[in-house]
Amino acid sequence: MNISHHMEFPMLAVCLFSVFYTISILWKIVLQWRSSDRTCYMLAYECFKPADFQKVDVHSSAEIILRNKNLGLEDYRFMLKTMASSGLGEETYGPKTVMAGREQCPTLSDAFSEMDEIIFGTLDKLFARTQIPPSEISILIVNVALFAPSPSLTSRIVNRYKMREDIKSFNLSGMGCSASIIAVEVVQNLFVTKKNSYAIVVSTECMGTNWYCGKERSMMISNILFRSGGCSMLFTNKKALKHRSILKLNCLVRTHTGSDDEAYNCCIEVEDEEGYKGFHLSKNLTKVAAKALTSNLKVLLPKILPLSEQLRYMILLARNKIRIISSSKTENARIDLNIKSGIDHFCVHPGSRGVIDGIGKSLKLSEYDLEPSRMALHRFGNTSSGGFWYALGYMEAKKRLKKGDKILMIGLGAGFKCNNCVWEVTRDLDDVNVWRDCIDSYPRSSGVNPFKETYGWINEEYLNFVRFDPTSF
Repeated sequence: MNISHHMEFPMLAVCLFSVFYTISILWKIVLQWRSSDRTCYMLAYECFKPADFQKVDVHSSAEIILRNKNLGLEDYRFMLKTMASSGLGEETYGPKTVMAGREQCPTLSDAFSEMDEIIFGTLDKLFARTQIPPSEISILIVNVALFAPSPSLTSRIVNRYKMREDIKSFNLSGMGCSASIIAVEVVQNLFVTKKNSYAIVVSTECMGTNWYCGKERSMMISNILFRSGGCSMLFTNKKALKHRSILKLNCLVRTHTGSDDEAYNCCIEVEDEEGYKGFHLSKNLTKVAAKALTSNLKVLLPKILPLSEQLRYMILLARNKIRIISSSKTENARIDLNIKSGIDHFCVHPGSRGVIDGIGKSLKLSEYDLEPSRMALHRFGNTSSGGFWYALGYMEAKKRLKKGDKILMIGLGAGFKCNNCVWEVTRDLDDVNVWRDCIDSYPRSSGVNPFKETYGWINEEYLNFVRFDPTSF
């Protein structure tokens, strides 16, 4: 083979990059010009922390599981051992309805009580902290996937705080765990026409009235992972308030793979054969999530990585092509972009240990990078769309966030959706926030697992005994 013929590839790669570099510079100038009207600053956020009596420790979790008389011995064993490997600690919070033993007969009043406590509890603190009165809010968005009453939850907030008549309110339901980022994009888009405005986003979930009481294992897992929590956030596009802000939204990309049947059905609310309603989590969830994340990053990475990293990638790609031609190989060697060249911190949705592990492996993230998400899962569990902000709060409480740092939020949710965004820290952050009472005891060692110590040895004889006497745990 005439190798000299193929040596034209490096020169071609250089020429192509020169063109690419020029176009990239021009495109970034255009984007900066276009984004000048899409400025979105976060002024503050408040995460919810329930009362101590709602903590789901080793003994209360066993009692909740054993109350479900639809389960057989193997089902009890499955639930207890899944809890032991879930990544959750003993300080997550269960809904009041479940903690009171009424998960099989919740009422509409229970749902409103749960939502009022989270929503009004965080909003009261947010307004008090920022000194921005409710009458100044122009945009209000609430995302709760599994509870959509009429009038809507946004109307309930407007009524409680006597907000203005021309407020733009939106109630997002059925949007899954990544709905918080969807709500942020809605705010960003509305800011284009609503100059000098304030916006509120409330992200939470109604867990108490959606507890699964059947015996389908794919639906039982949600009871183990999901916990009570939520967050309220205040945004503005007033450039005069930049000095008061904590974060600035740099870019946001949403990917929806719902046209694919496997993706659509992998995370879905259904009824089992006995009529019990719950959330089905498919075994294909990890594969679907990986595909959605890959599609999203193909769009996001060119927007956030420096040109030097993109140049490195193109040169290695061209060199790899030459080697294939010169050696008659048929397979490409894998070439990865270094995502850390444009991102300082990673806020992976703390949905489960498997999700965090999978994303960490795909993006080659270190344990330091994944620590905020792992600890948020351990301390608060999967709080659905509010989970991002507990992980963000952990980074802030650990004083990791410095002015100019970039944070990548990675969200996955039913539909199936992957919604990612990048924030820029606008000033050094050091508030200990919702982590105030425990941040000094974190990070927790993965080797210390009270659930595993308690449930790891469970056998059939013992399960048969405690099924009739749950206090034996």
